[in-house]
Amino acid sequence: MNKSNLTNIRFIDLFAGIGGMRIGLENACQKMNIHSQCVLTSEIKPHAIETYTSNFENSKISGDITQIDTNKIPDFDILLAGFPCQPFSSAGNRLGFLDTRGTLFFEIERVLKEKNPIGFILENVEGLVKHKKGETLKTIIYKLESLGYKVTWKVLDSLDFGIPQSRKRIYIVGNKYKSIDLCFSQFPHDNLISILEQGKQTLDTEFTRLLLKHFSVNELSGKAIKDKRGGSDNIHSWDIELKGSISKKQKELLNLLLKQRRRKIWSEKKGITWMDGIPLTIDDIYTFYPDSNLENMLKDLVHKRYLKYEHPKDLVQVINKDGQKITKREYRKDLPKGYNIVVGKLSFEINKILDSYDVAPTLVATDMHKLAVIDGEGIRNLTIRECLRLFGFPENYIIKQPINKAYDLLGNTVAVPVIEKICDKIVSIILTHSLAQSLSFTKAVQCV
Repeated sequence: MNKSNLTNIRFIDLFAGIGGMRIGLENACQKMNIHSQCVLTSEIKPHAIETYTSNFENSKISGDITQIDTNKIPDFDILLAGFPCQPFSSAGNRLGFLDTRGTLFFEIERVLKEKNPIGFILENVEGLVKHKKGETLKTIIYKLESLGYKVTWKVLDSLDFGIPQSRKRIYIVGNKYKSIDLCFSQFPHDNLISILEQGKQTLDTEFTRLLLKHFSVNELSGKAIKDKRGGSDNIHSWDIELKGSISKKQKELLNLLLKQRRRKIWSEKKGITWMDGIPLTIDDIYTFYPDSNLENMLKDLVHKRYLKYEHPKDLVQVINKDGQKITKREYRKDLPKGYNIVVGKLSFEINKILDSYDVAPTLVATDMHKLAVIDGEGIRNLTIRECLRLFGFPENYIIKQPINKAYDLLGNTVAVPVIEKICDKIVSIILTHSLAQSLSFTKAVQCV
């Protein structure tokens, strides 16, 4: 950055989504009275592009970064990228690092190498830290340092930056001048109730009617709804008789079976590898629930789909279509069938009712529509505005998309306050270095 650019920071926004990283950088620059200018935006998802362009004036989307000629990218100072995590090839080089070609990170590497900006901020899921036993992250850091950057990384939780959502993400930051310290003071956060709207339309479906028939709204607060786990904070399908009326004894039996099916003693008895939840025969069940009507109770629960009657599974080695030996779960048809809980990751219309006086879990695109909040005497899904607040977006930011598309965009975006605090440090270092250069230039001129 030369003297003429002291008050202007140019940046590019790759895998831009709805522009959360851009807002964080622009906020940081504004606080320091520095003008910021986005000189290129890359995004391919149509509803993300529509949302981005409607919120940022005169924004021009350049499309797929893999199709953009680096020579046509204007000079810039900072690269922003919330890039997707992809497996790297196993080719590797003589140093033992994996090859980045064929991955989207390679596009970042390509642009940094050819444009040589002052710095960058990369954001990704927390799982990148352990991806391929840490080799993927090691490769990324190695590649970035090879380009002359001082690189630091850290997993940060948005909860520590003042918003009531726990969202852990890895942030990789590089700078040509100085390493960026990614340690921050924790900011106090409000509970979920601070961002909730009131008086919105509540859900009125068979599922929600059954919930409210068996539980008050206060009893529902903070409850998970799934058949795979027990505990006082969980509601099962049989608790609300979702699949049909059952007796008190049958509910008691289901709760016992839920716990027993996870005990290792049964896998040892059957001679199979222990896994979380195996079917138990009627003889197995009779050992902990000796009821004379047990068989009829079990058959009725299978008929109503609370239970399934199946062979146990075991881990076996098989040859896949590529001729490779792999381990997978397969039914052991040589063993007798047993009774097992019917489970499914996203089985129910709602799988969690958030506690208004707690914080939100990590919002994920695939199941945001499964979350609910209490509103008056009913329950409903999170509104778009509430979700935007849970990511720290400004109140004037608008998403004019159907709720399912809005959830898709929001579940893949960044927490703006985290980006802003990181940018505070990057911009400050750039400014300090630029001022020092300017003073050196002035002194040199004076000496002449």
